[in-house]
Amino acid sequence: MQRTPFATSPDKSRGRLFPEPESPLRTAFARDRDRLIHSTAFRRLRYKTQVFVAPDGDHFRVRLTHSLEVAQIARTIARVLALDEDLAEVIALGHDLGHPPFGHSGEDALTLVMAPYGGFDHNGHTIRIVTLLESRTPAYDGLNLSWEVLEGLAKHNGPVIGPLSGGPGGPVPRPGWALAEQNRRQSLELETYPGLEAQVAALADDIAYNVHDLDDGLRAGLLNLEQTCAEVPLVDALWRQVKAAWPGETRASRLVPHLTRDLIGVMVESLLAETAVRLAEAQPRSVEDVRAAGHPLVAFTPAMLDAIGPLRRHLKQAMYTHPSVTRLRTPAEQVVTELFQALHSDPTQLPARWAEQVQGEAGEEPWRARMTGDYVAGMTDRFAIREHTRLTGRSPMPDDGLLF
Repeated sequence: MQRTPFATSPDKSRGRLFPEPESPLRTAFARDRDRLIHSTAFRRLRYKTQVFVAPDGDHFRVRLTHSLEVAQIARTIARVLALDEDLAEVIALGHDLGHPPFGHSGEDALTLVMAPYGGFDHNGHTIRIVTLLESRTPAYDGLNLSWEVLEGLAKHNGPVIGPLSGGPGGPVPRPGWALAEQNRRQSLELETYPGLEAQVAALADDIAYNVHDLDDGLRAGLLNLEQTCAEVPLVDALWRQVKAAWPGETRASRLVPHLTRDLIGVMVESLLAETAVRLAEAQPRSVEDVRAAGHPLVAFTPAMLDAIGPLRRHLKQAMYTHPSVTRLRTPAEQVVTELFQALHSDPTQLPARWAEQVQGEAGEEPWRARMTGDYVAGMTDRFAIREHTRLTGRSPMPDDGLLF
């Protein structure tokens, strides 16, 4: 399929930090996707929290399955818009690579203990993984991904610095140390929007987590479909359509998949409609025109944004703050905090390879703390629990099956 002129072309890539011969079989972005899929960090997403702590059930989403679902949605949208599907896919697959164990609870804990050393944010840590930590060759550190992939991973949610990042008249945030460090090595133009493929991946993430968190919440019994319909008009309208299409079917297990599929469908259709309008207005002729537009060109219609709002509020009130979920927050934060403190104070407890790195640079801060944070952030939920027990002789996690 021929790409549009404003798609990101692998043939015009800005290249890799460490030049390599091109592949005769795959484009640069396809190679990047494959490198990421074969990485250790990607495999570890299997046991990292999405909403529920990973050991809690075989059927709930974890970071790995969520990333795969985001990639499927992103690739579909990219195909319809005649963008580079491989680029959209690799950004989608890698967007959550930097999450520590226990999701946002783990990130909150790491951010706090690493505050004296520059803090922690999962987006910056994603860049750190693919440019430094995930080393699979003696030729260089990291995966040596294409510039466009790094750009998309760094700023798929929009500019990181400058007036655009804070909104009209708003504050101007600064990138965290990890992202700033990479930007000094290789400018990622953090003040601009990324190409359309990265913008697509960002909204595919929104679609996936809203719809699939609803699905997981219903499966777990934390959400009630009748109550959800009462509070979320969009879900109510689609649920009525599903029941009308299958009037004799009473099994929710057969009907809810139709609901979630239709919900994804209407969100994708809204995105495509609004994006077509924005592209017609902006008339970009190249990816550089997309970056210079000053606002995102991939977006939902205003009506869909209004419709998604009640769903997000309902998920927050009924699911994300449900006692079965929140009761694990404090124990998870304790595990991450005490792991960092124990390993930072005694690097000999680290695996030999990590101990050598932590004690490198003359063992000075913030190097030592940041490398310790890298190690903790890379842990899966279950490995963090085991390591915490090994180091402290106890576990703050409940021993009653965690959730159910």
